[in-house]
Amino acid sequence: MNERRVAARLASVFALRMVGLFLVLPVLADYARHLPGGEQATLVGLALGVYGLTQALLLLPFGWASDRWGRKPVIVAGLLLFIAGGLLAAWAPTVEWLIVARAIQGSGAISSAVTALVADLTTPLFRTRAMAMIGASIGLSFAGSLAVAPPLYGAIGMPGIFLLTALMGAVALAVVVKGVPTPARPVAAAEAGGWQVVVRDGRLLRLDLGVFVLHFIQMAMWVVVPGLLVALADLPLRDHWQVYGGAVVVALTAMVPLVIVAEKRGQIALVYRLAVLLLVAVEGALALLAAVGTAFRPASFVLIALLTLFFVSFNVLEATQPSWISKVVPPTHKGAALGVYNTLQSLGLFAGGAVGGWLAGHFGPVALFATCAVLGALWYATARQLAAPNEAARGGA
Repeated sequence: MNERRVAARLASVFALRMVGLFLVLPVLADYARHLPGGEQATLVGLALGVYGLTQALLLLPFGWASDRWGRKPVIVAGLLLFIAGGLLAAWAPTVEWLIVARAIQGSGAISSAVTALVADLTTPLFRTRAMAMIGASIGLSFAGSLAVAPPLYGAIGMPGIFLLTALMGAVALAVVVKGVPTPARPVAAAEAGGWQVVVRDGRLLRLDLGVFVLHFIQMAMWVVVPGLLVALADLPLRDHWQVYGGAVVVALTAMVPLVIVAEKRGQIALVYRLAVLLLVAVEGALALLAAVGTAFRPASFVLIALLTLFFVSFNVLEATQPSWISKVVPPTHKGAALGVYNTLQSLGLFAGGAVGGWLAGHFGPVALFATCAVLGALWYATARQLAAPNEAARGGA
């Protein structure tokens, strides 16, 4: 089967895992307040975050299982859990039941198995493009979810949204079973001592740190970004889709050719470091913008421009890192390595939401953006020592 077609189908499956998290972010808290137990902010917060927590806990076992028993059986099992969690969430009569349902949704932790399957079914030359498609699907699902959730919530309610995610899970299941070829089964990773390879490789550890920081920043930012769009751009919540949609289109238009050209010319490490540096600059500029507020006359234009630059950086980094990992680990340990990577990704999402909410509530948006900038700077310090896969083969870090 054509590589591009396989990558597109698996990117759509991957995106569903992220939609399950992102689609509920703008509206779940409002819905939960109307359920028994919804008056307890701690329980509402747990209903929001438990998805990422259970996903983080199970990504490693799912990645290891996909190395040992095959990618597709693990993906099918995870999608069945995702569907079951969505159906239970649609029924949930209390916040406690909603927490259980969200935990089950998150336990279908297939991200590492899907990413490993992409690596199995693509050649090294095409793999970065395939991973770029996955990165694009994450960016689109994030921005799209933020845009459509409020009107969708008004039209079909929260139970309808959960039923919709279950339906999308069923479609993804059909795509995996009928539309994706089965790769040759790898040699059992457990017999080769692969965990030592995965957790002791400095390149992998730097990339794992990178994805944690990237998704920490992603979630933490959106604790305050909607409020800033209202305050600085005078843009009501229902119109935020215009900003997110436009920013993602511009970012993808810039990202795809940039990654392809950089890969062909052997400059992917340089582009990666520049993207991290751009992320740091964006967070620092957002901190300054939040400090001066409406006193800065073109604040709305600058805010929208900074959000667009954020999506450029985010999509470049989201596209390059998984491909990098798939190229530096042995084939028998791709599932385990990507399991560690996706675990750190989910922990970043969970920590970003929790810590971002605490920072915004106690110290305001300036402290939140400043913290993100500092974390990004630490990431850049480690990224400077990270060599591209072909460089690493010649003795790079």
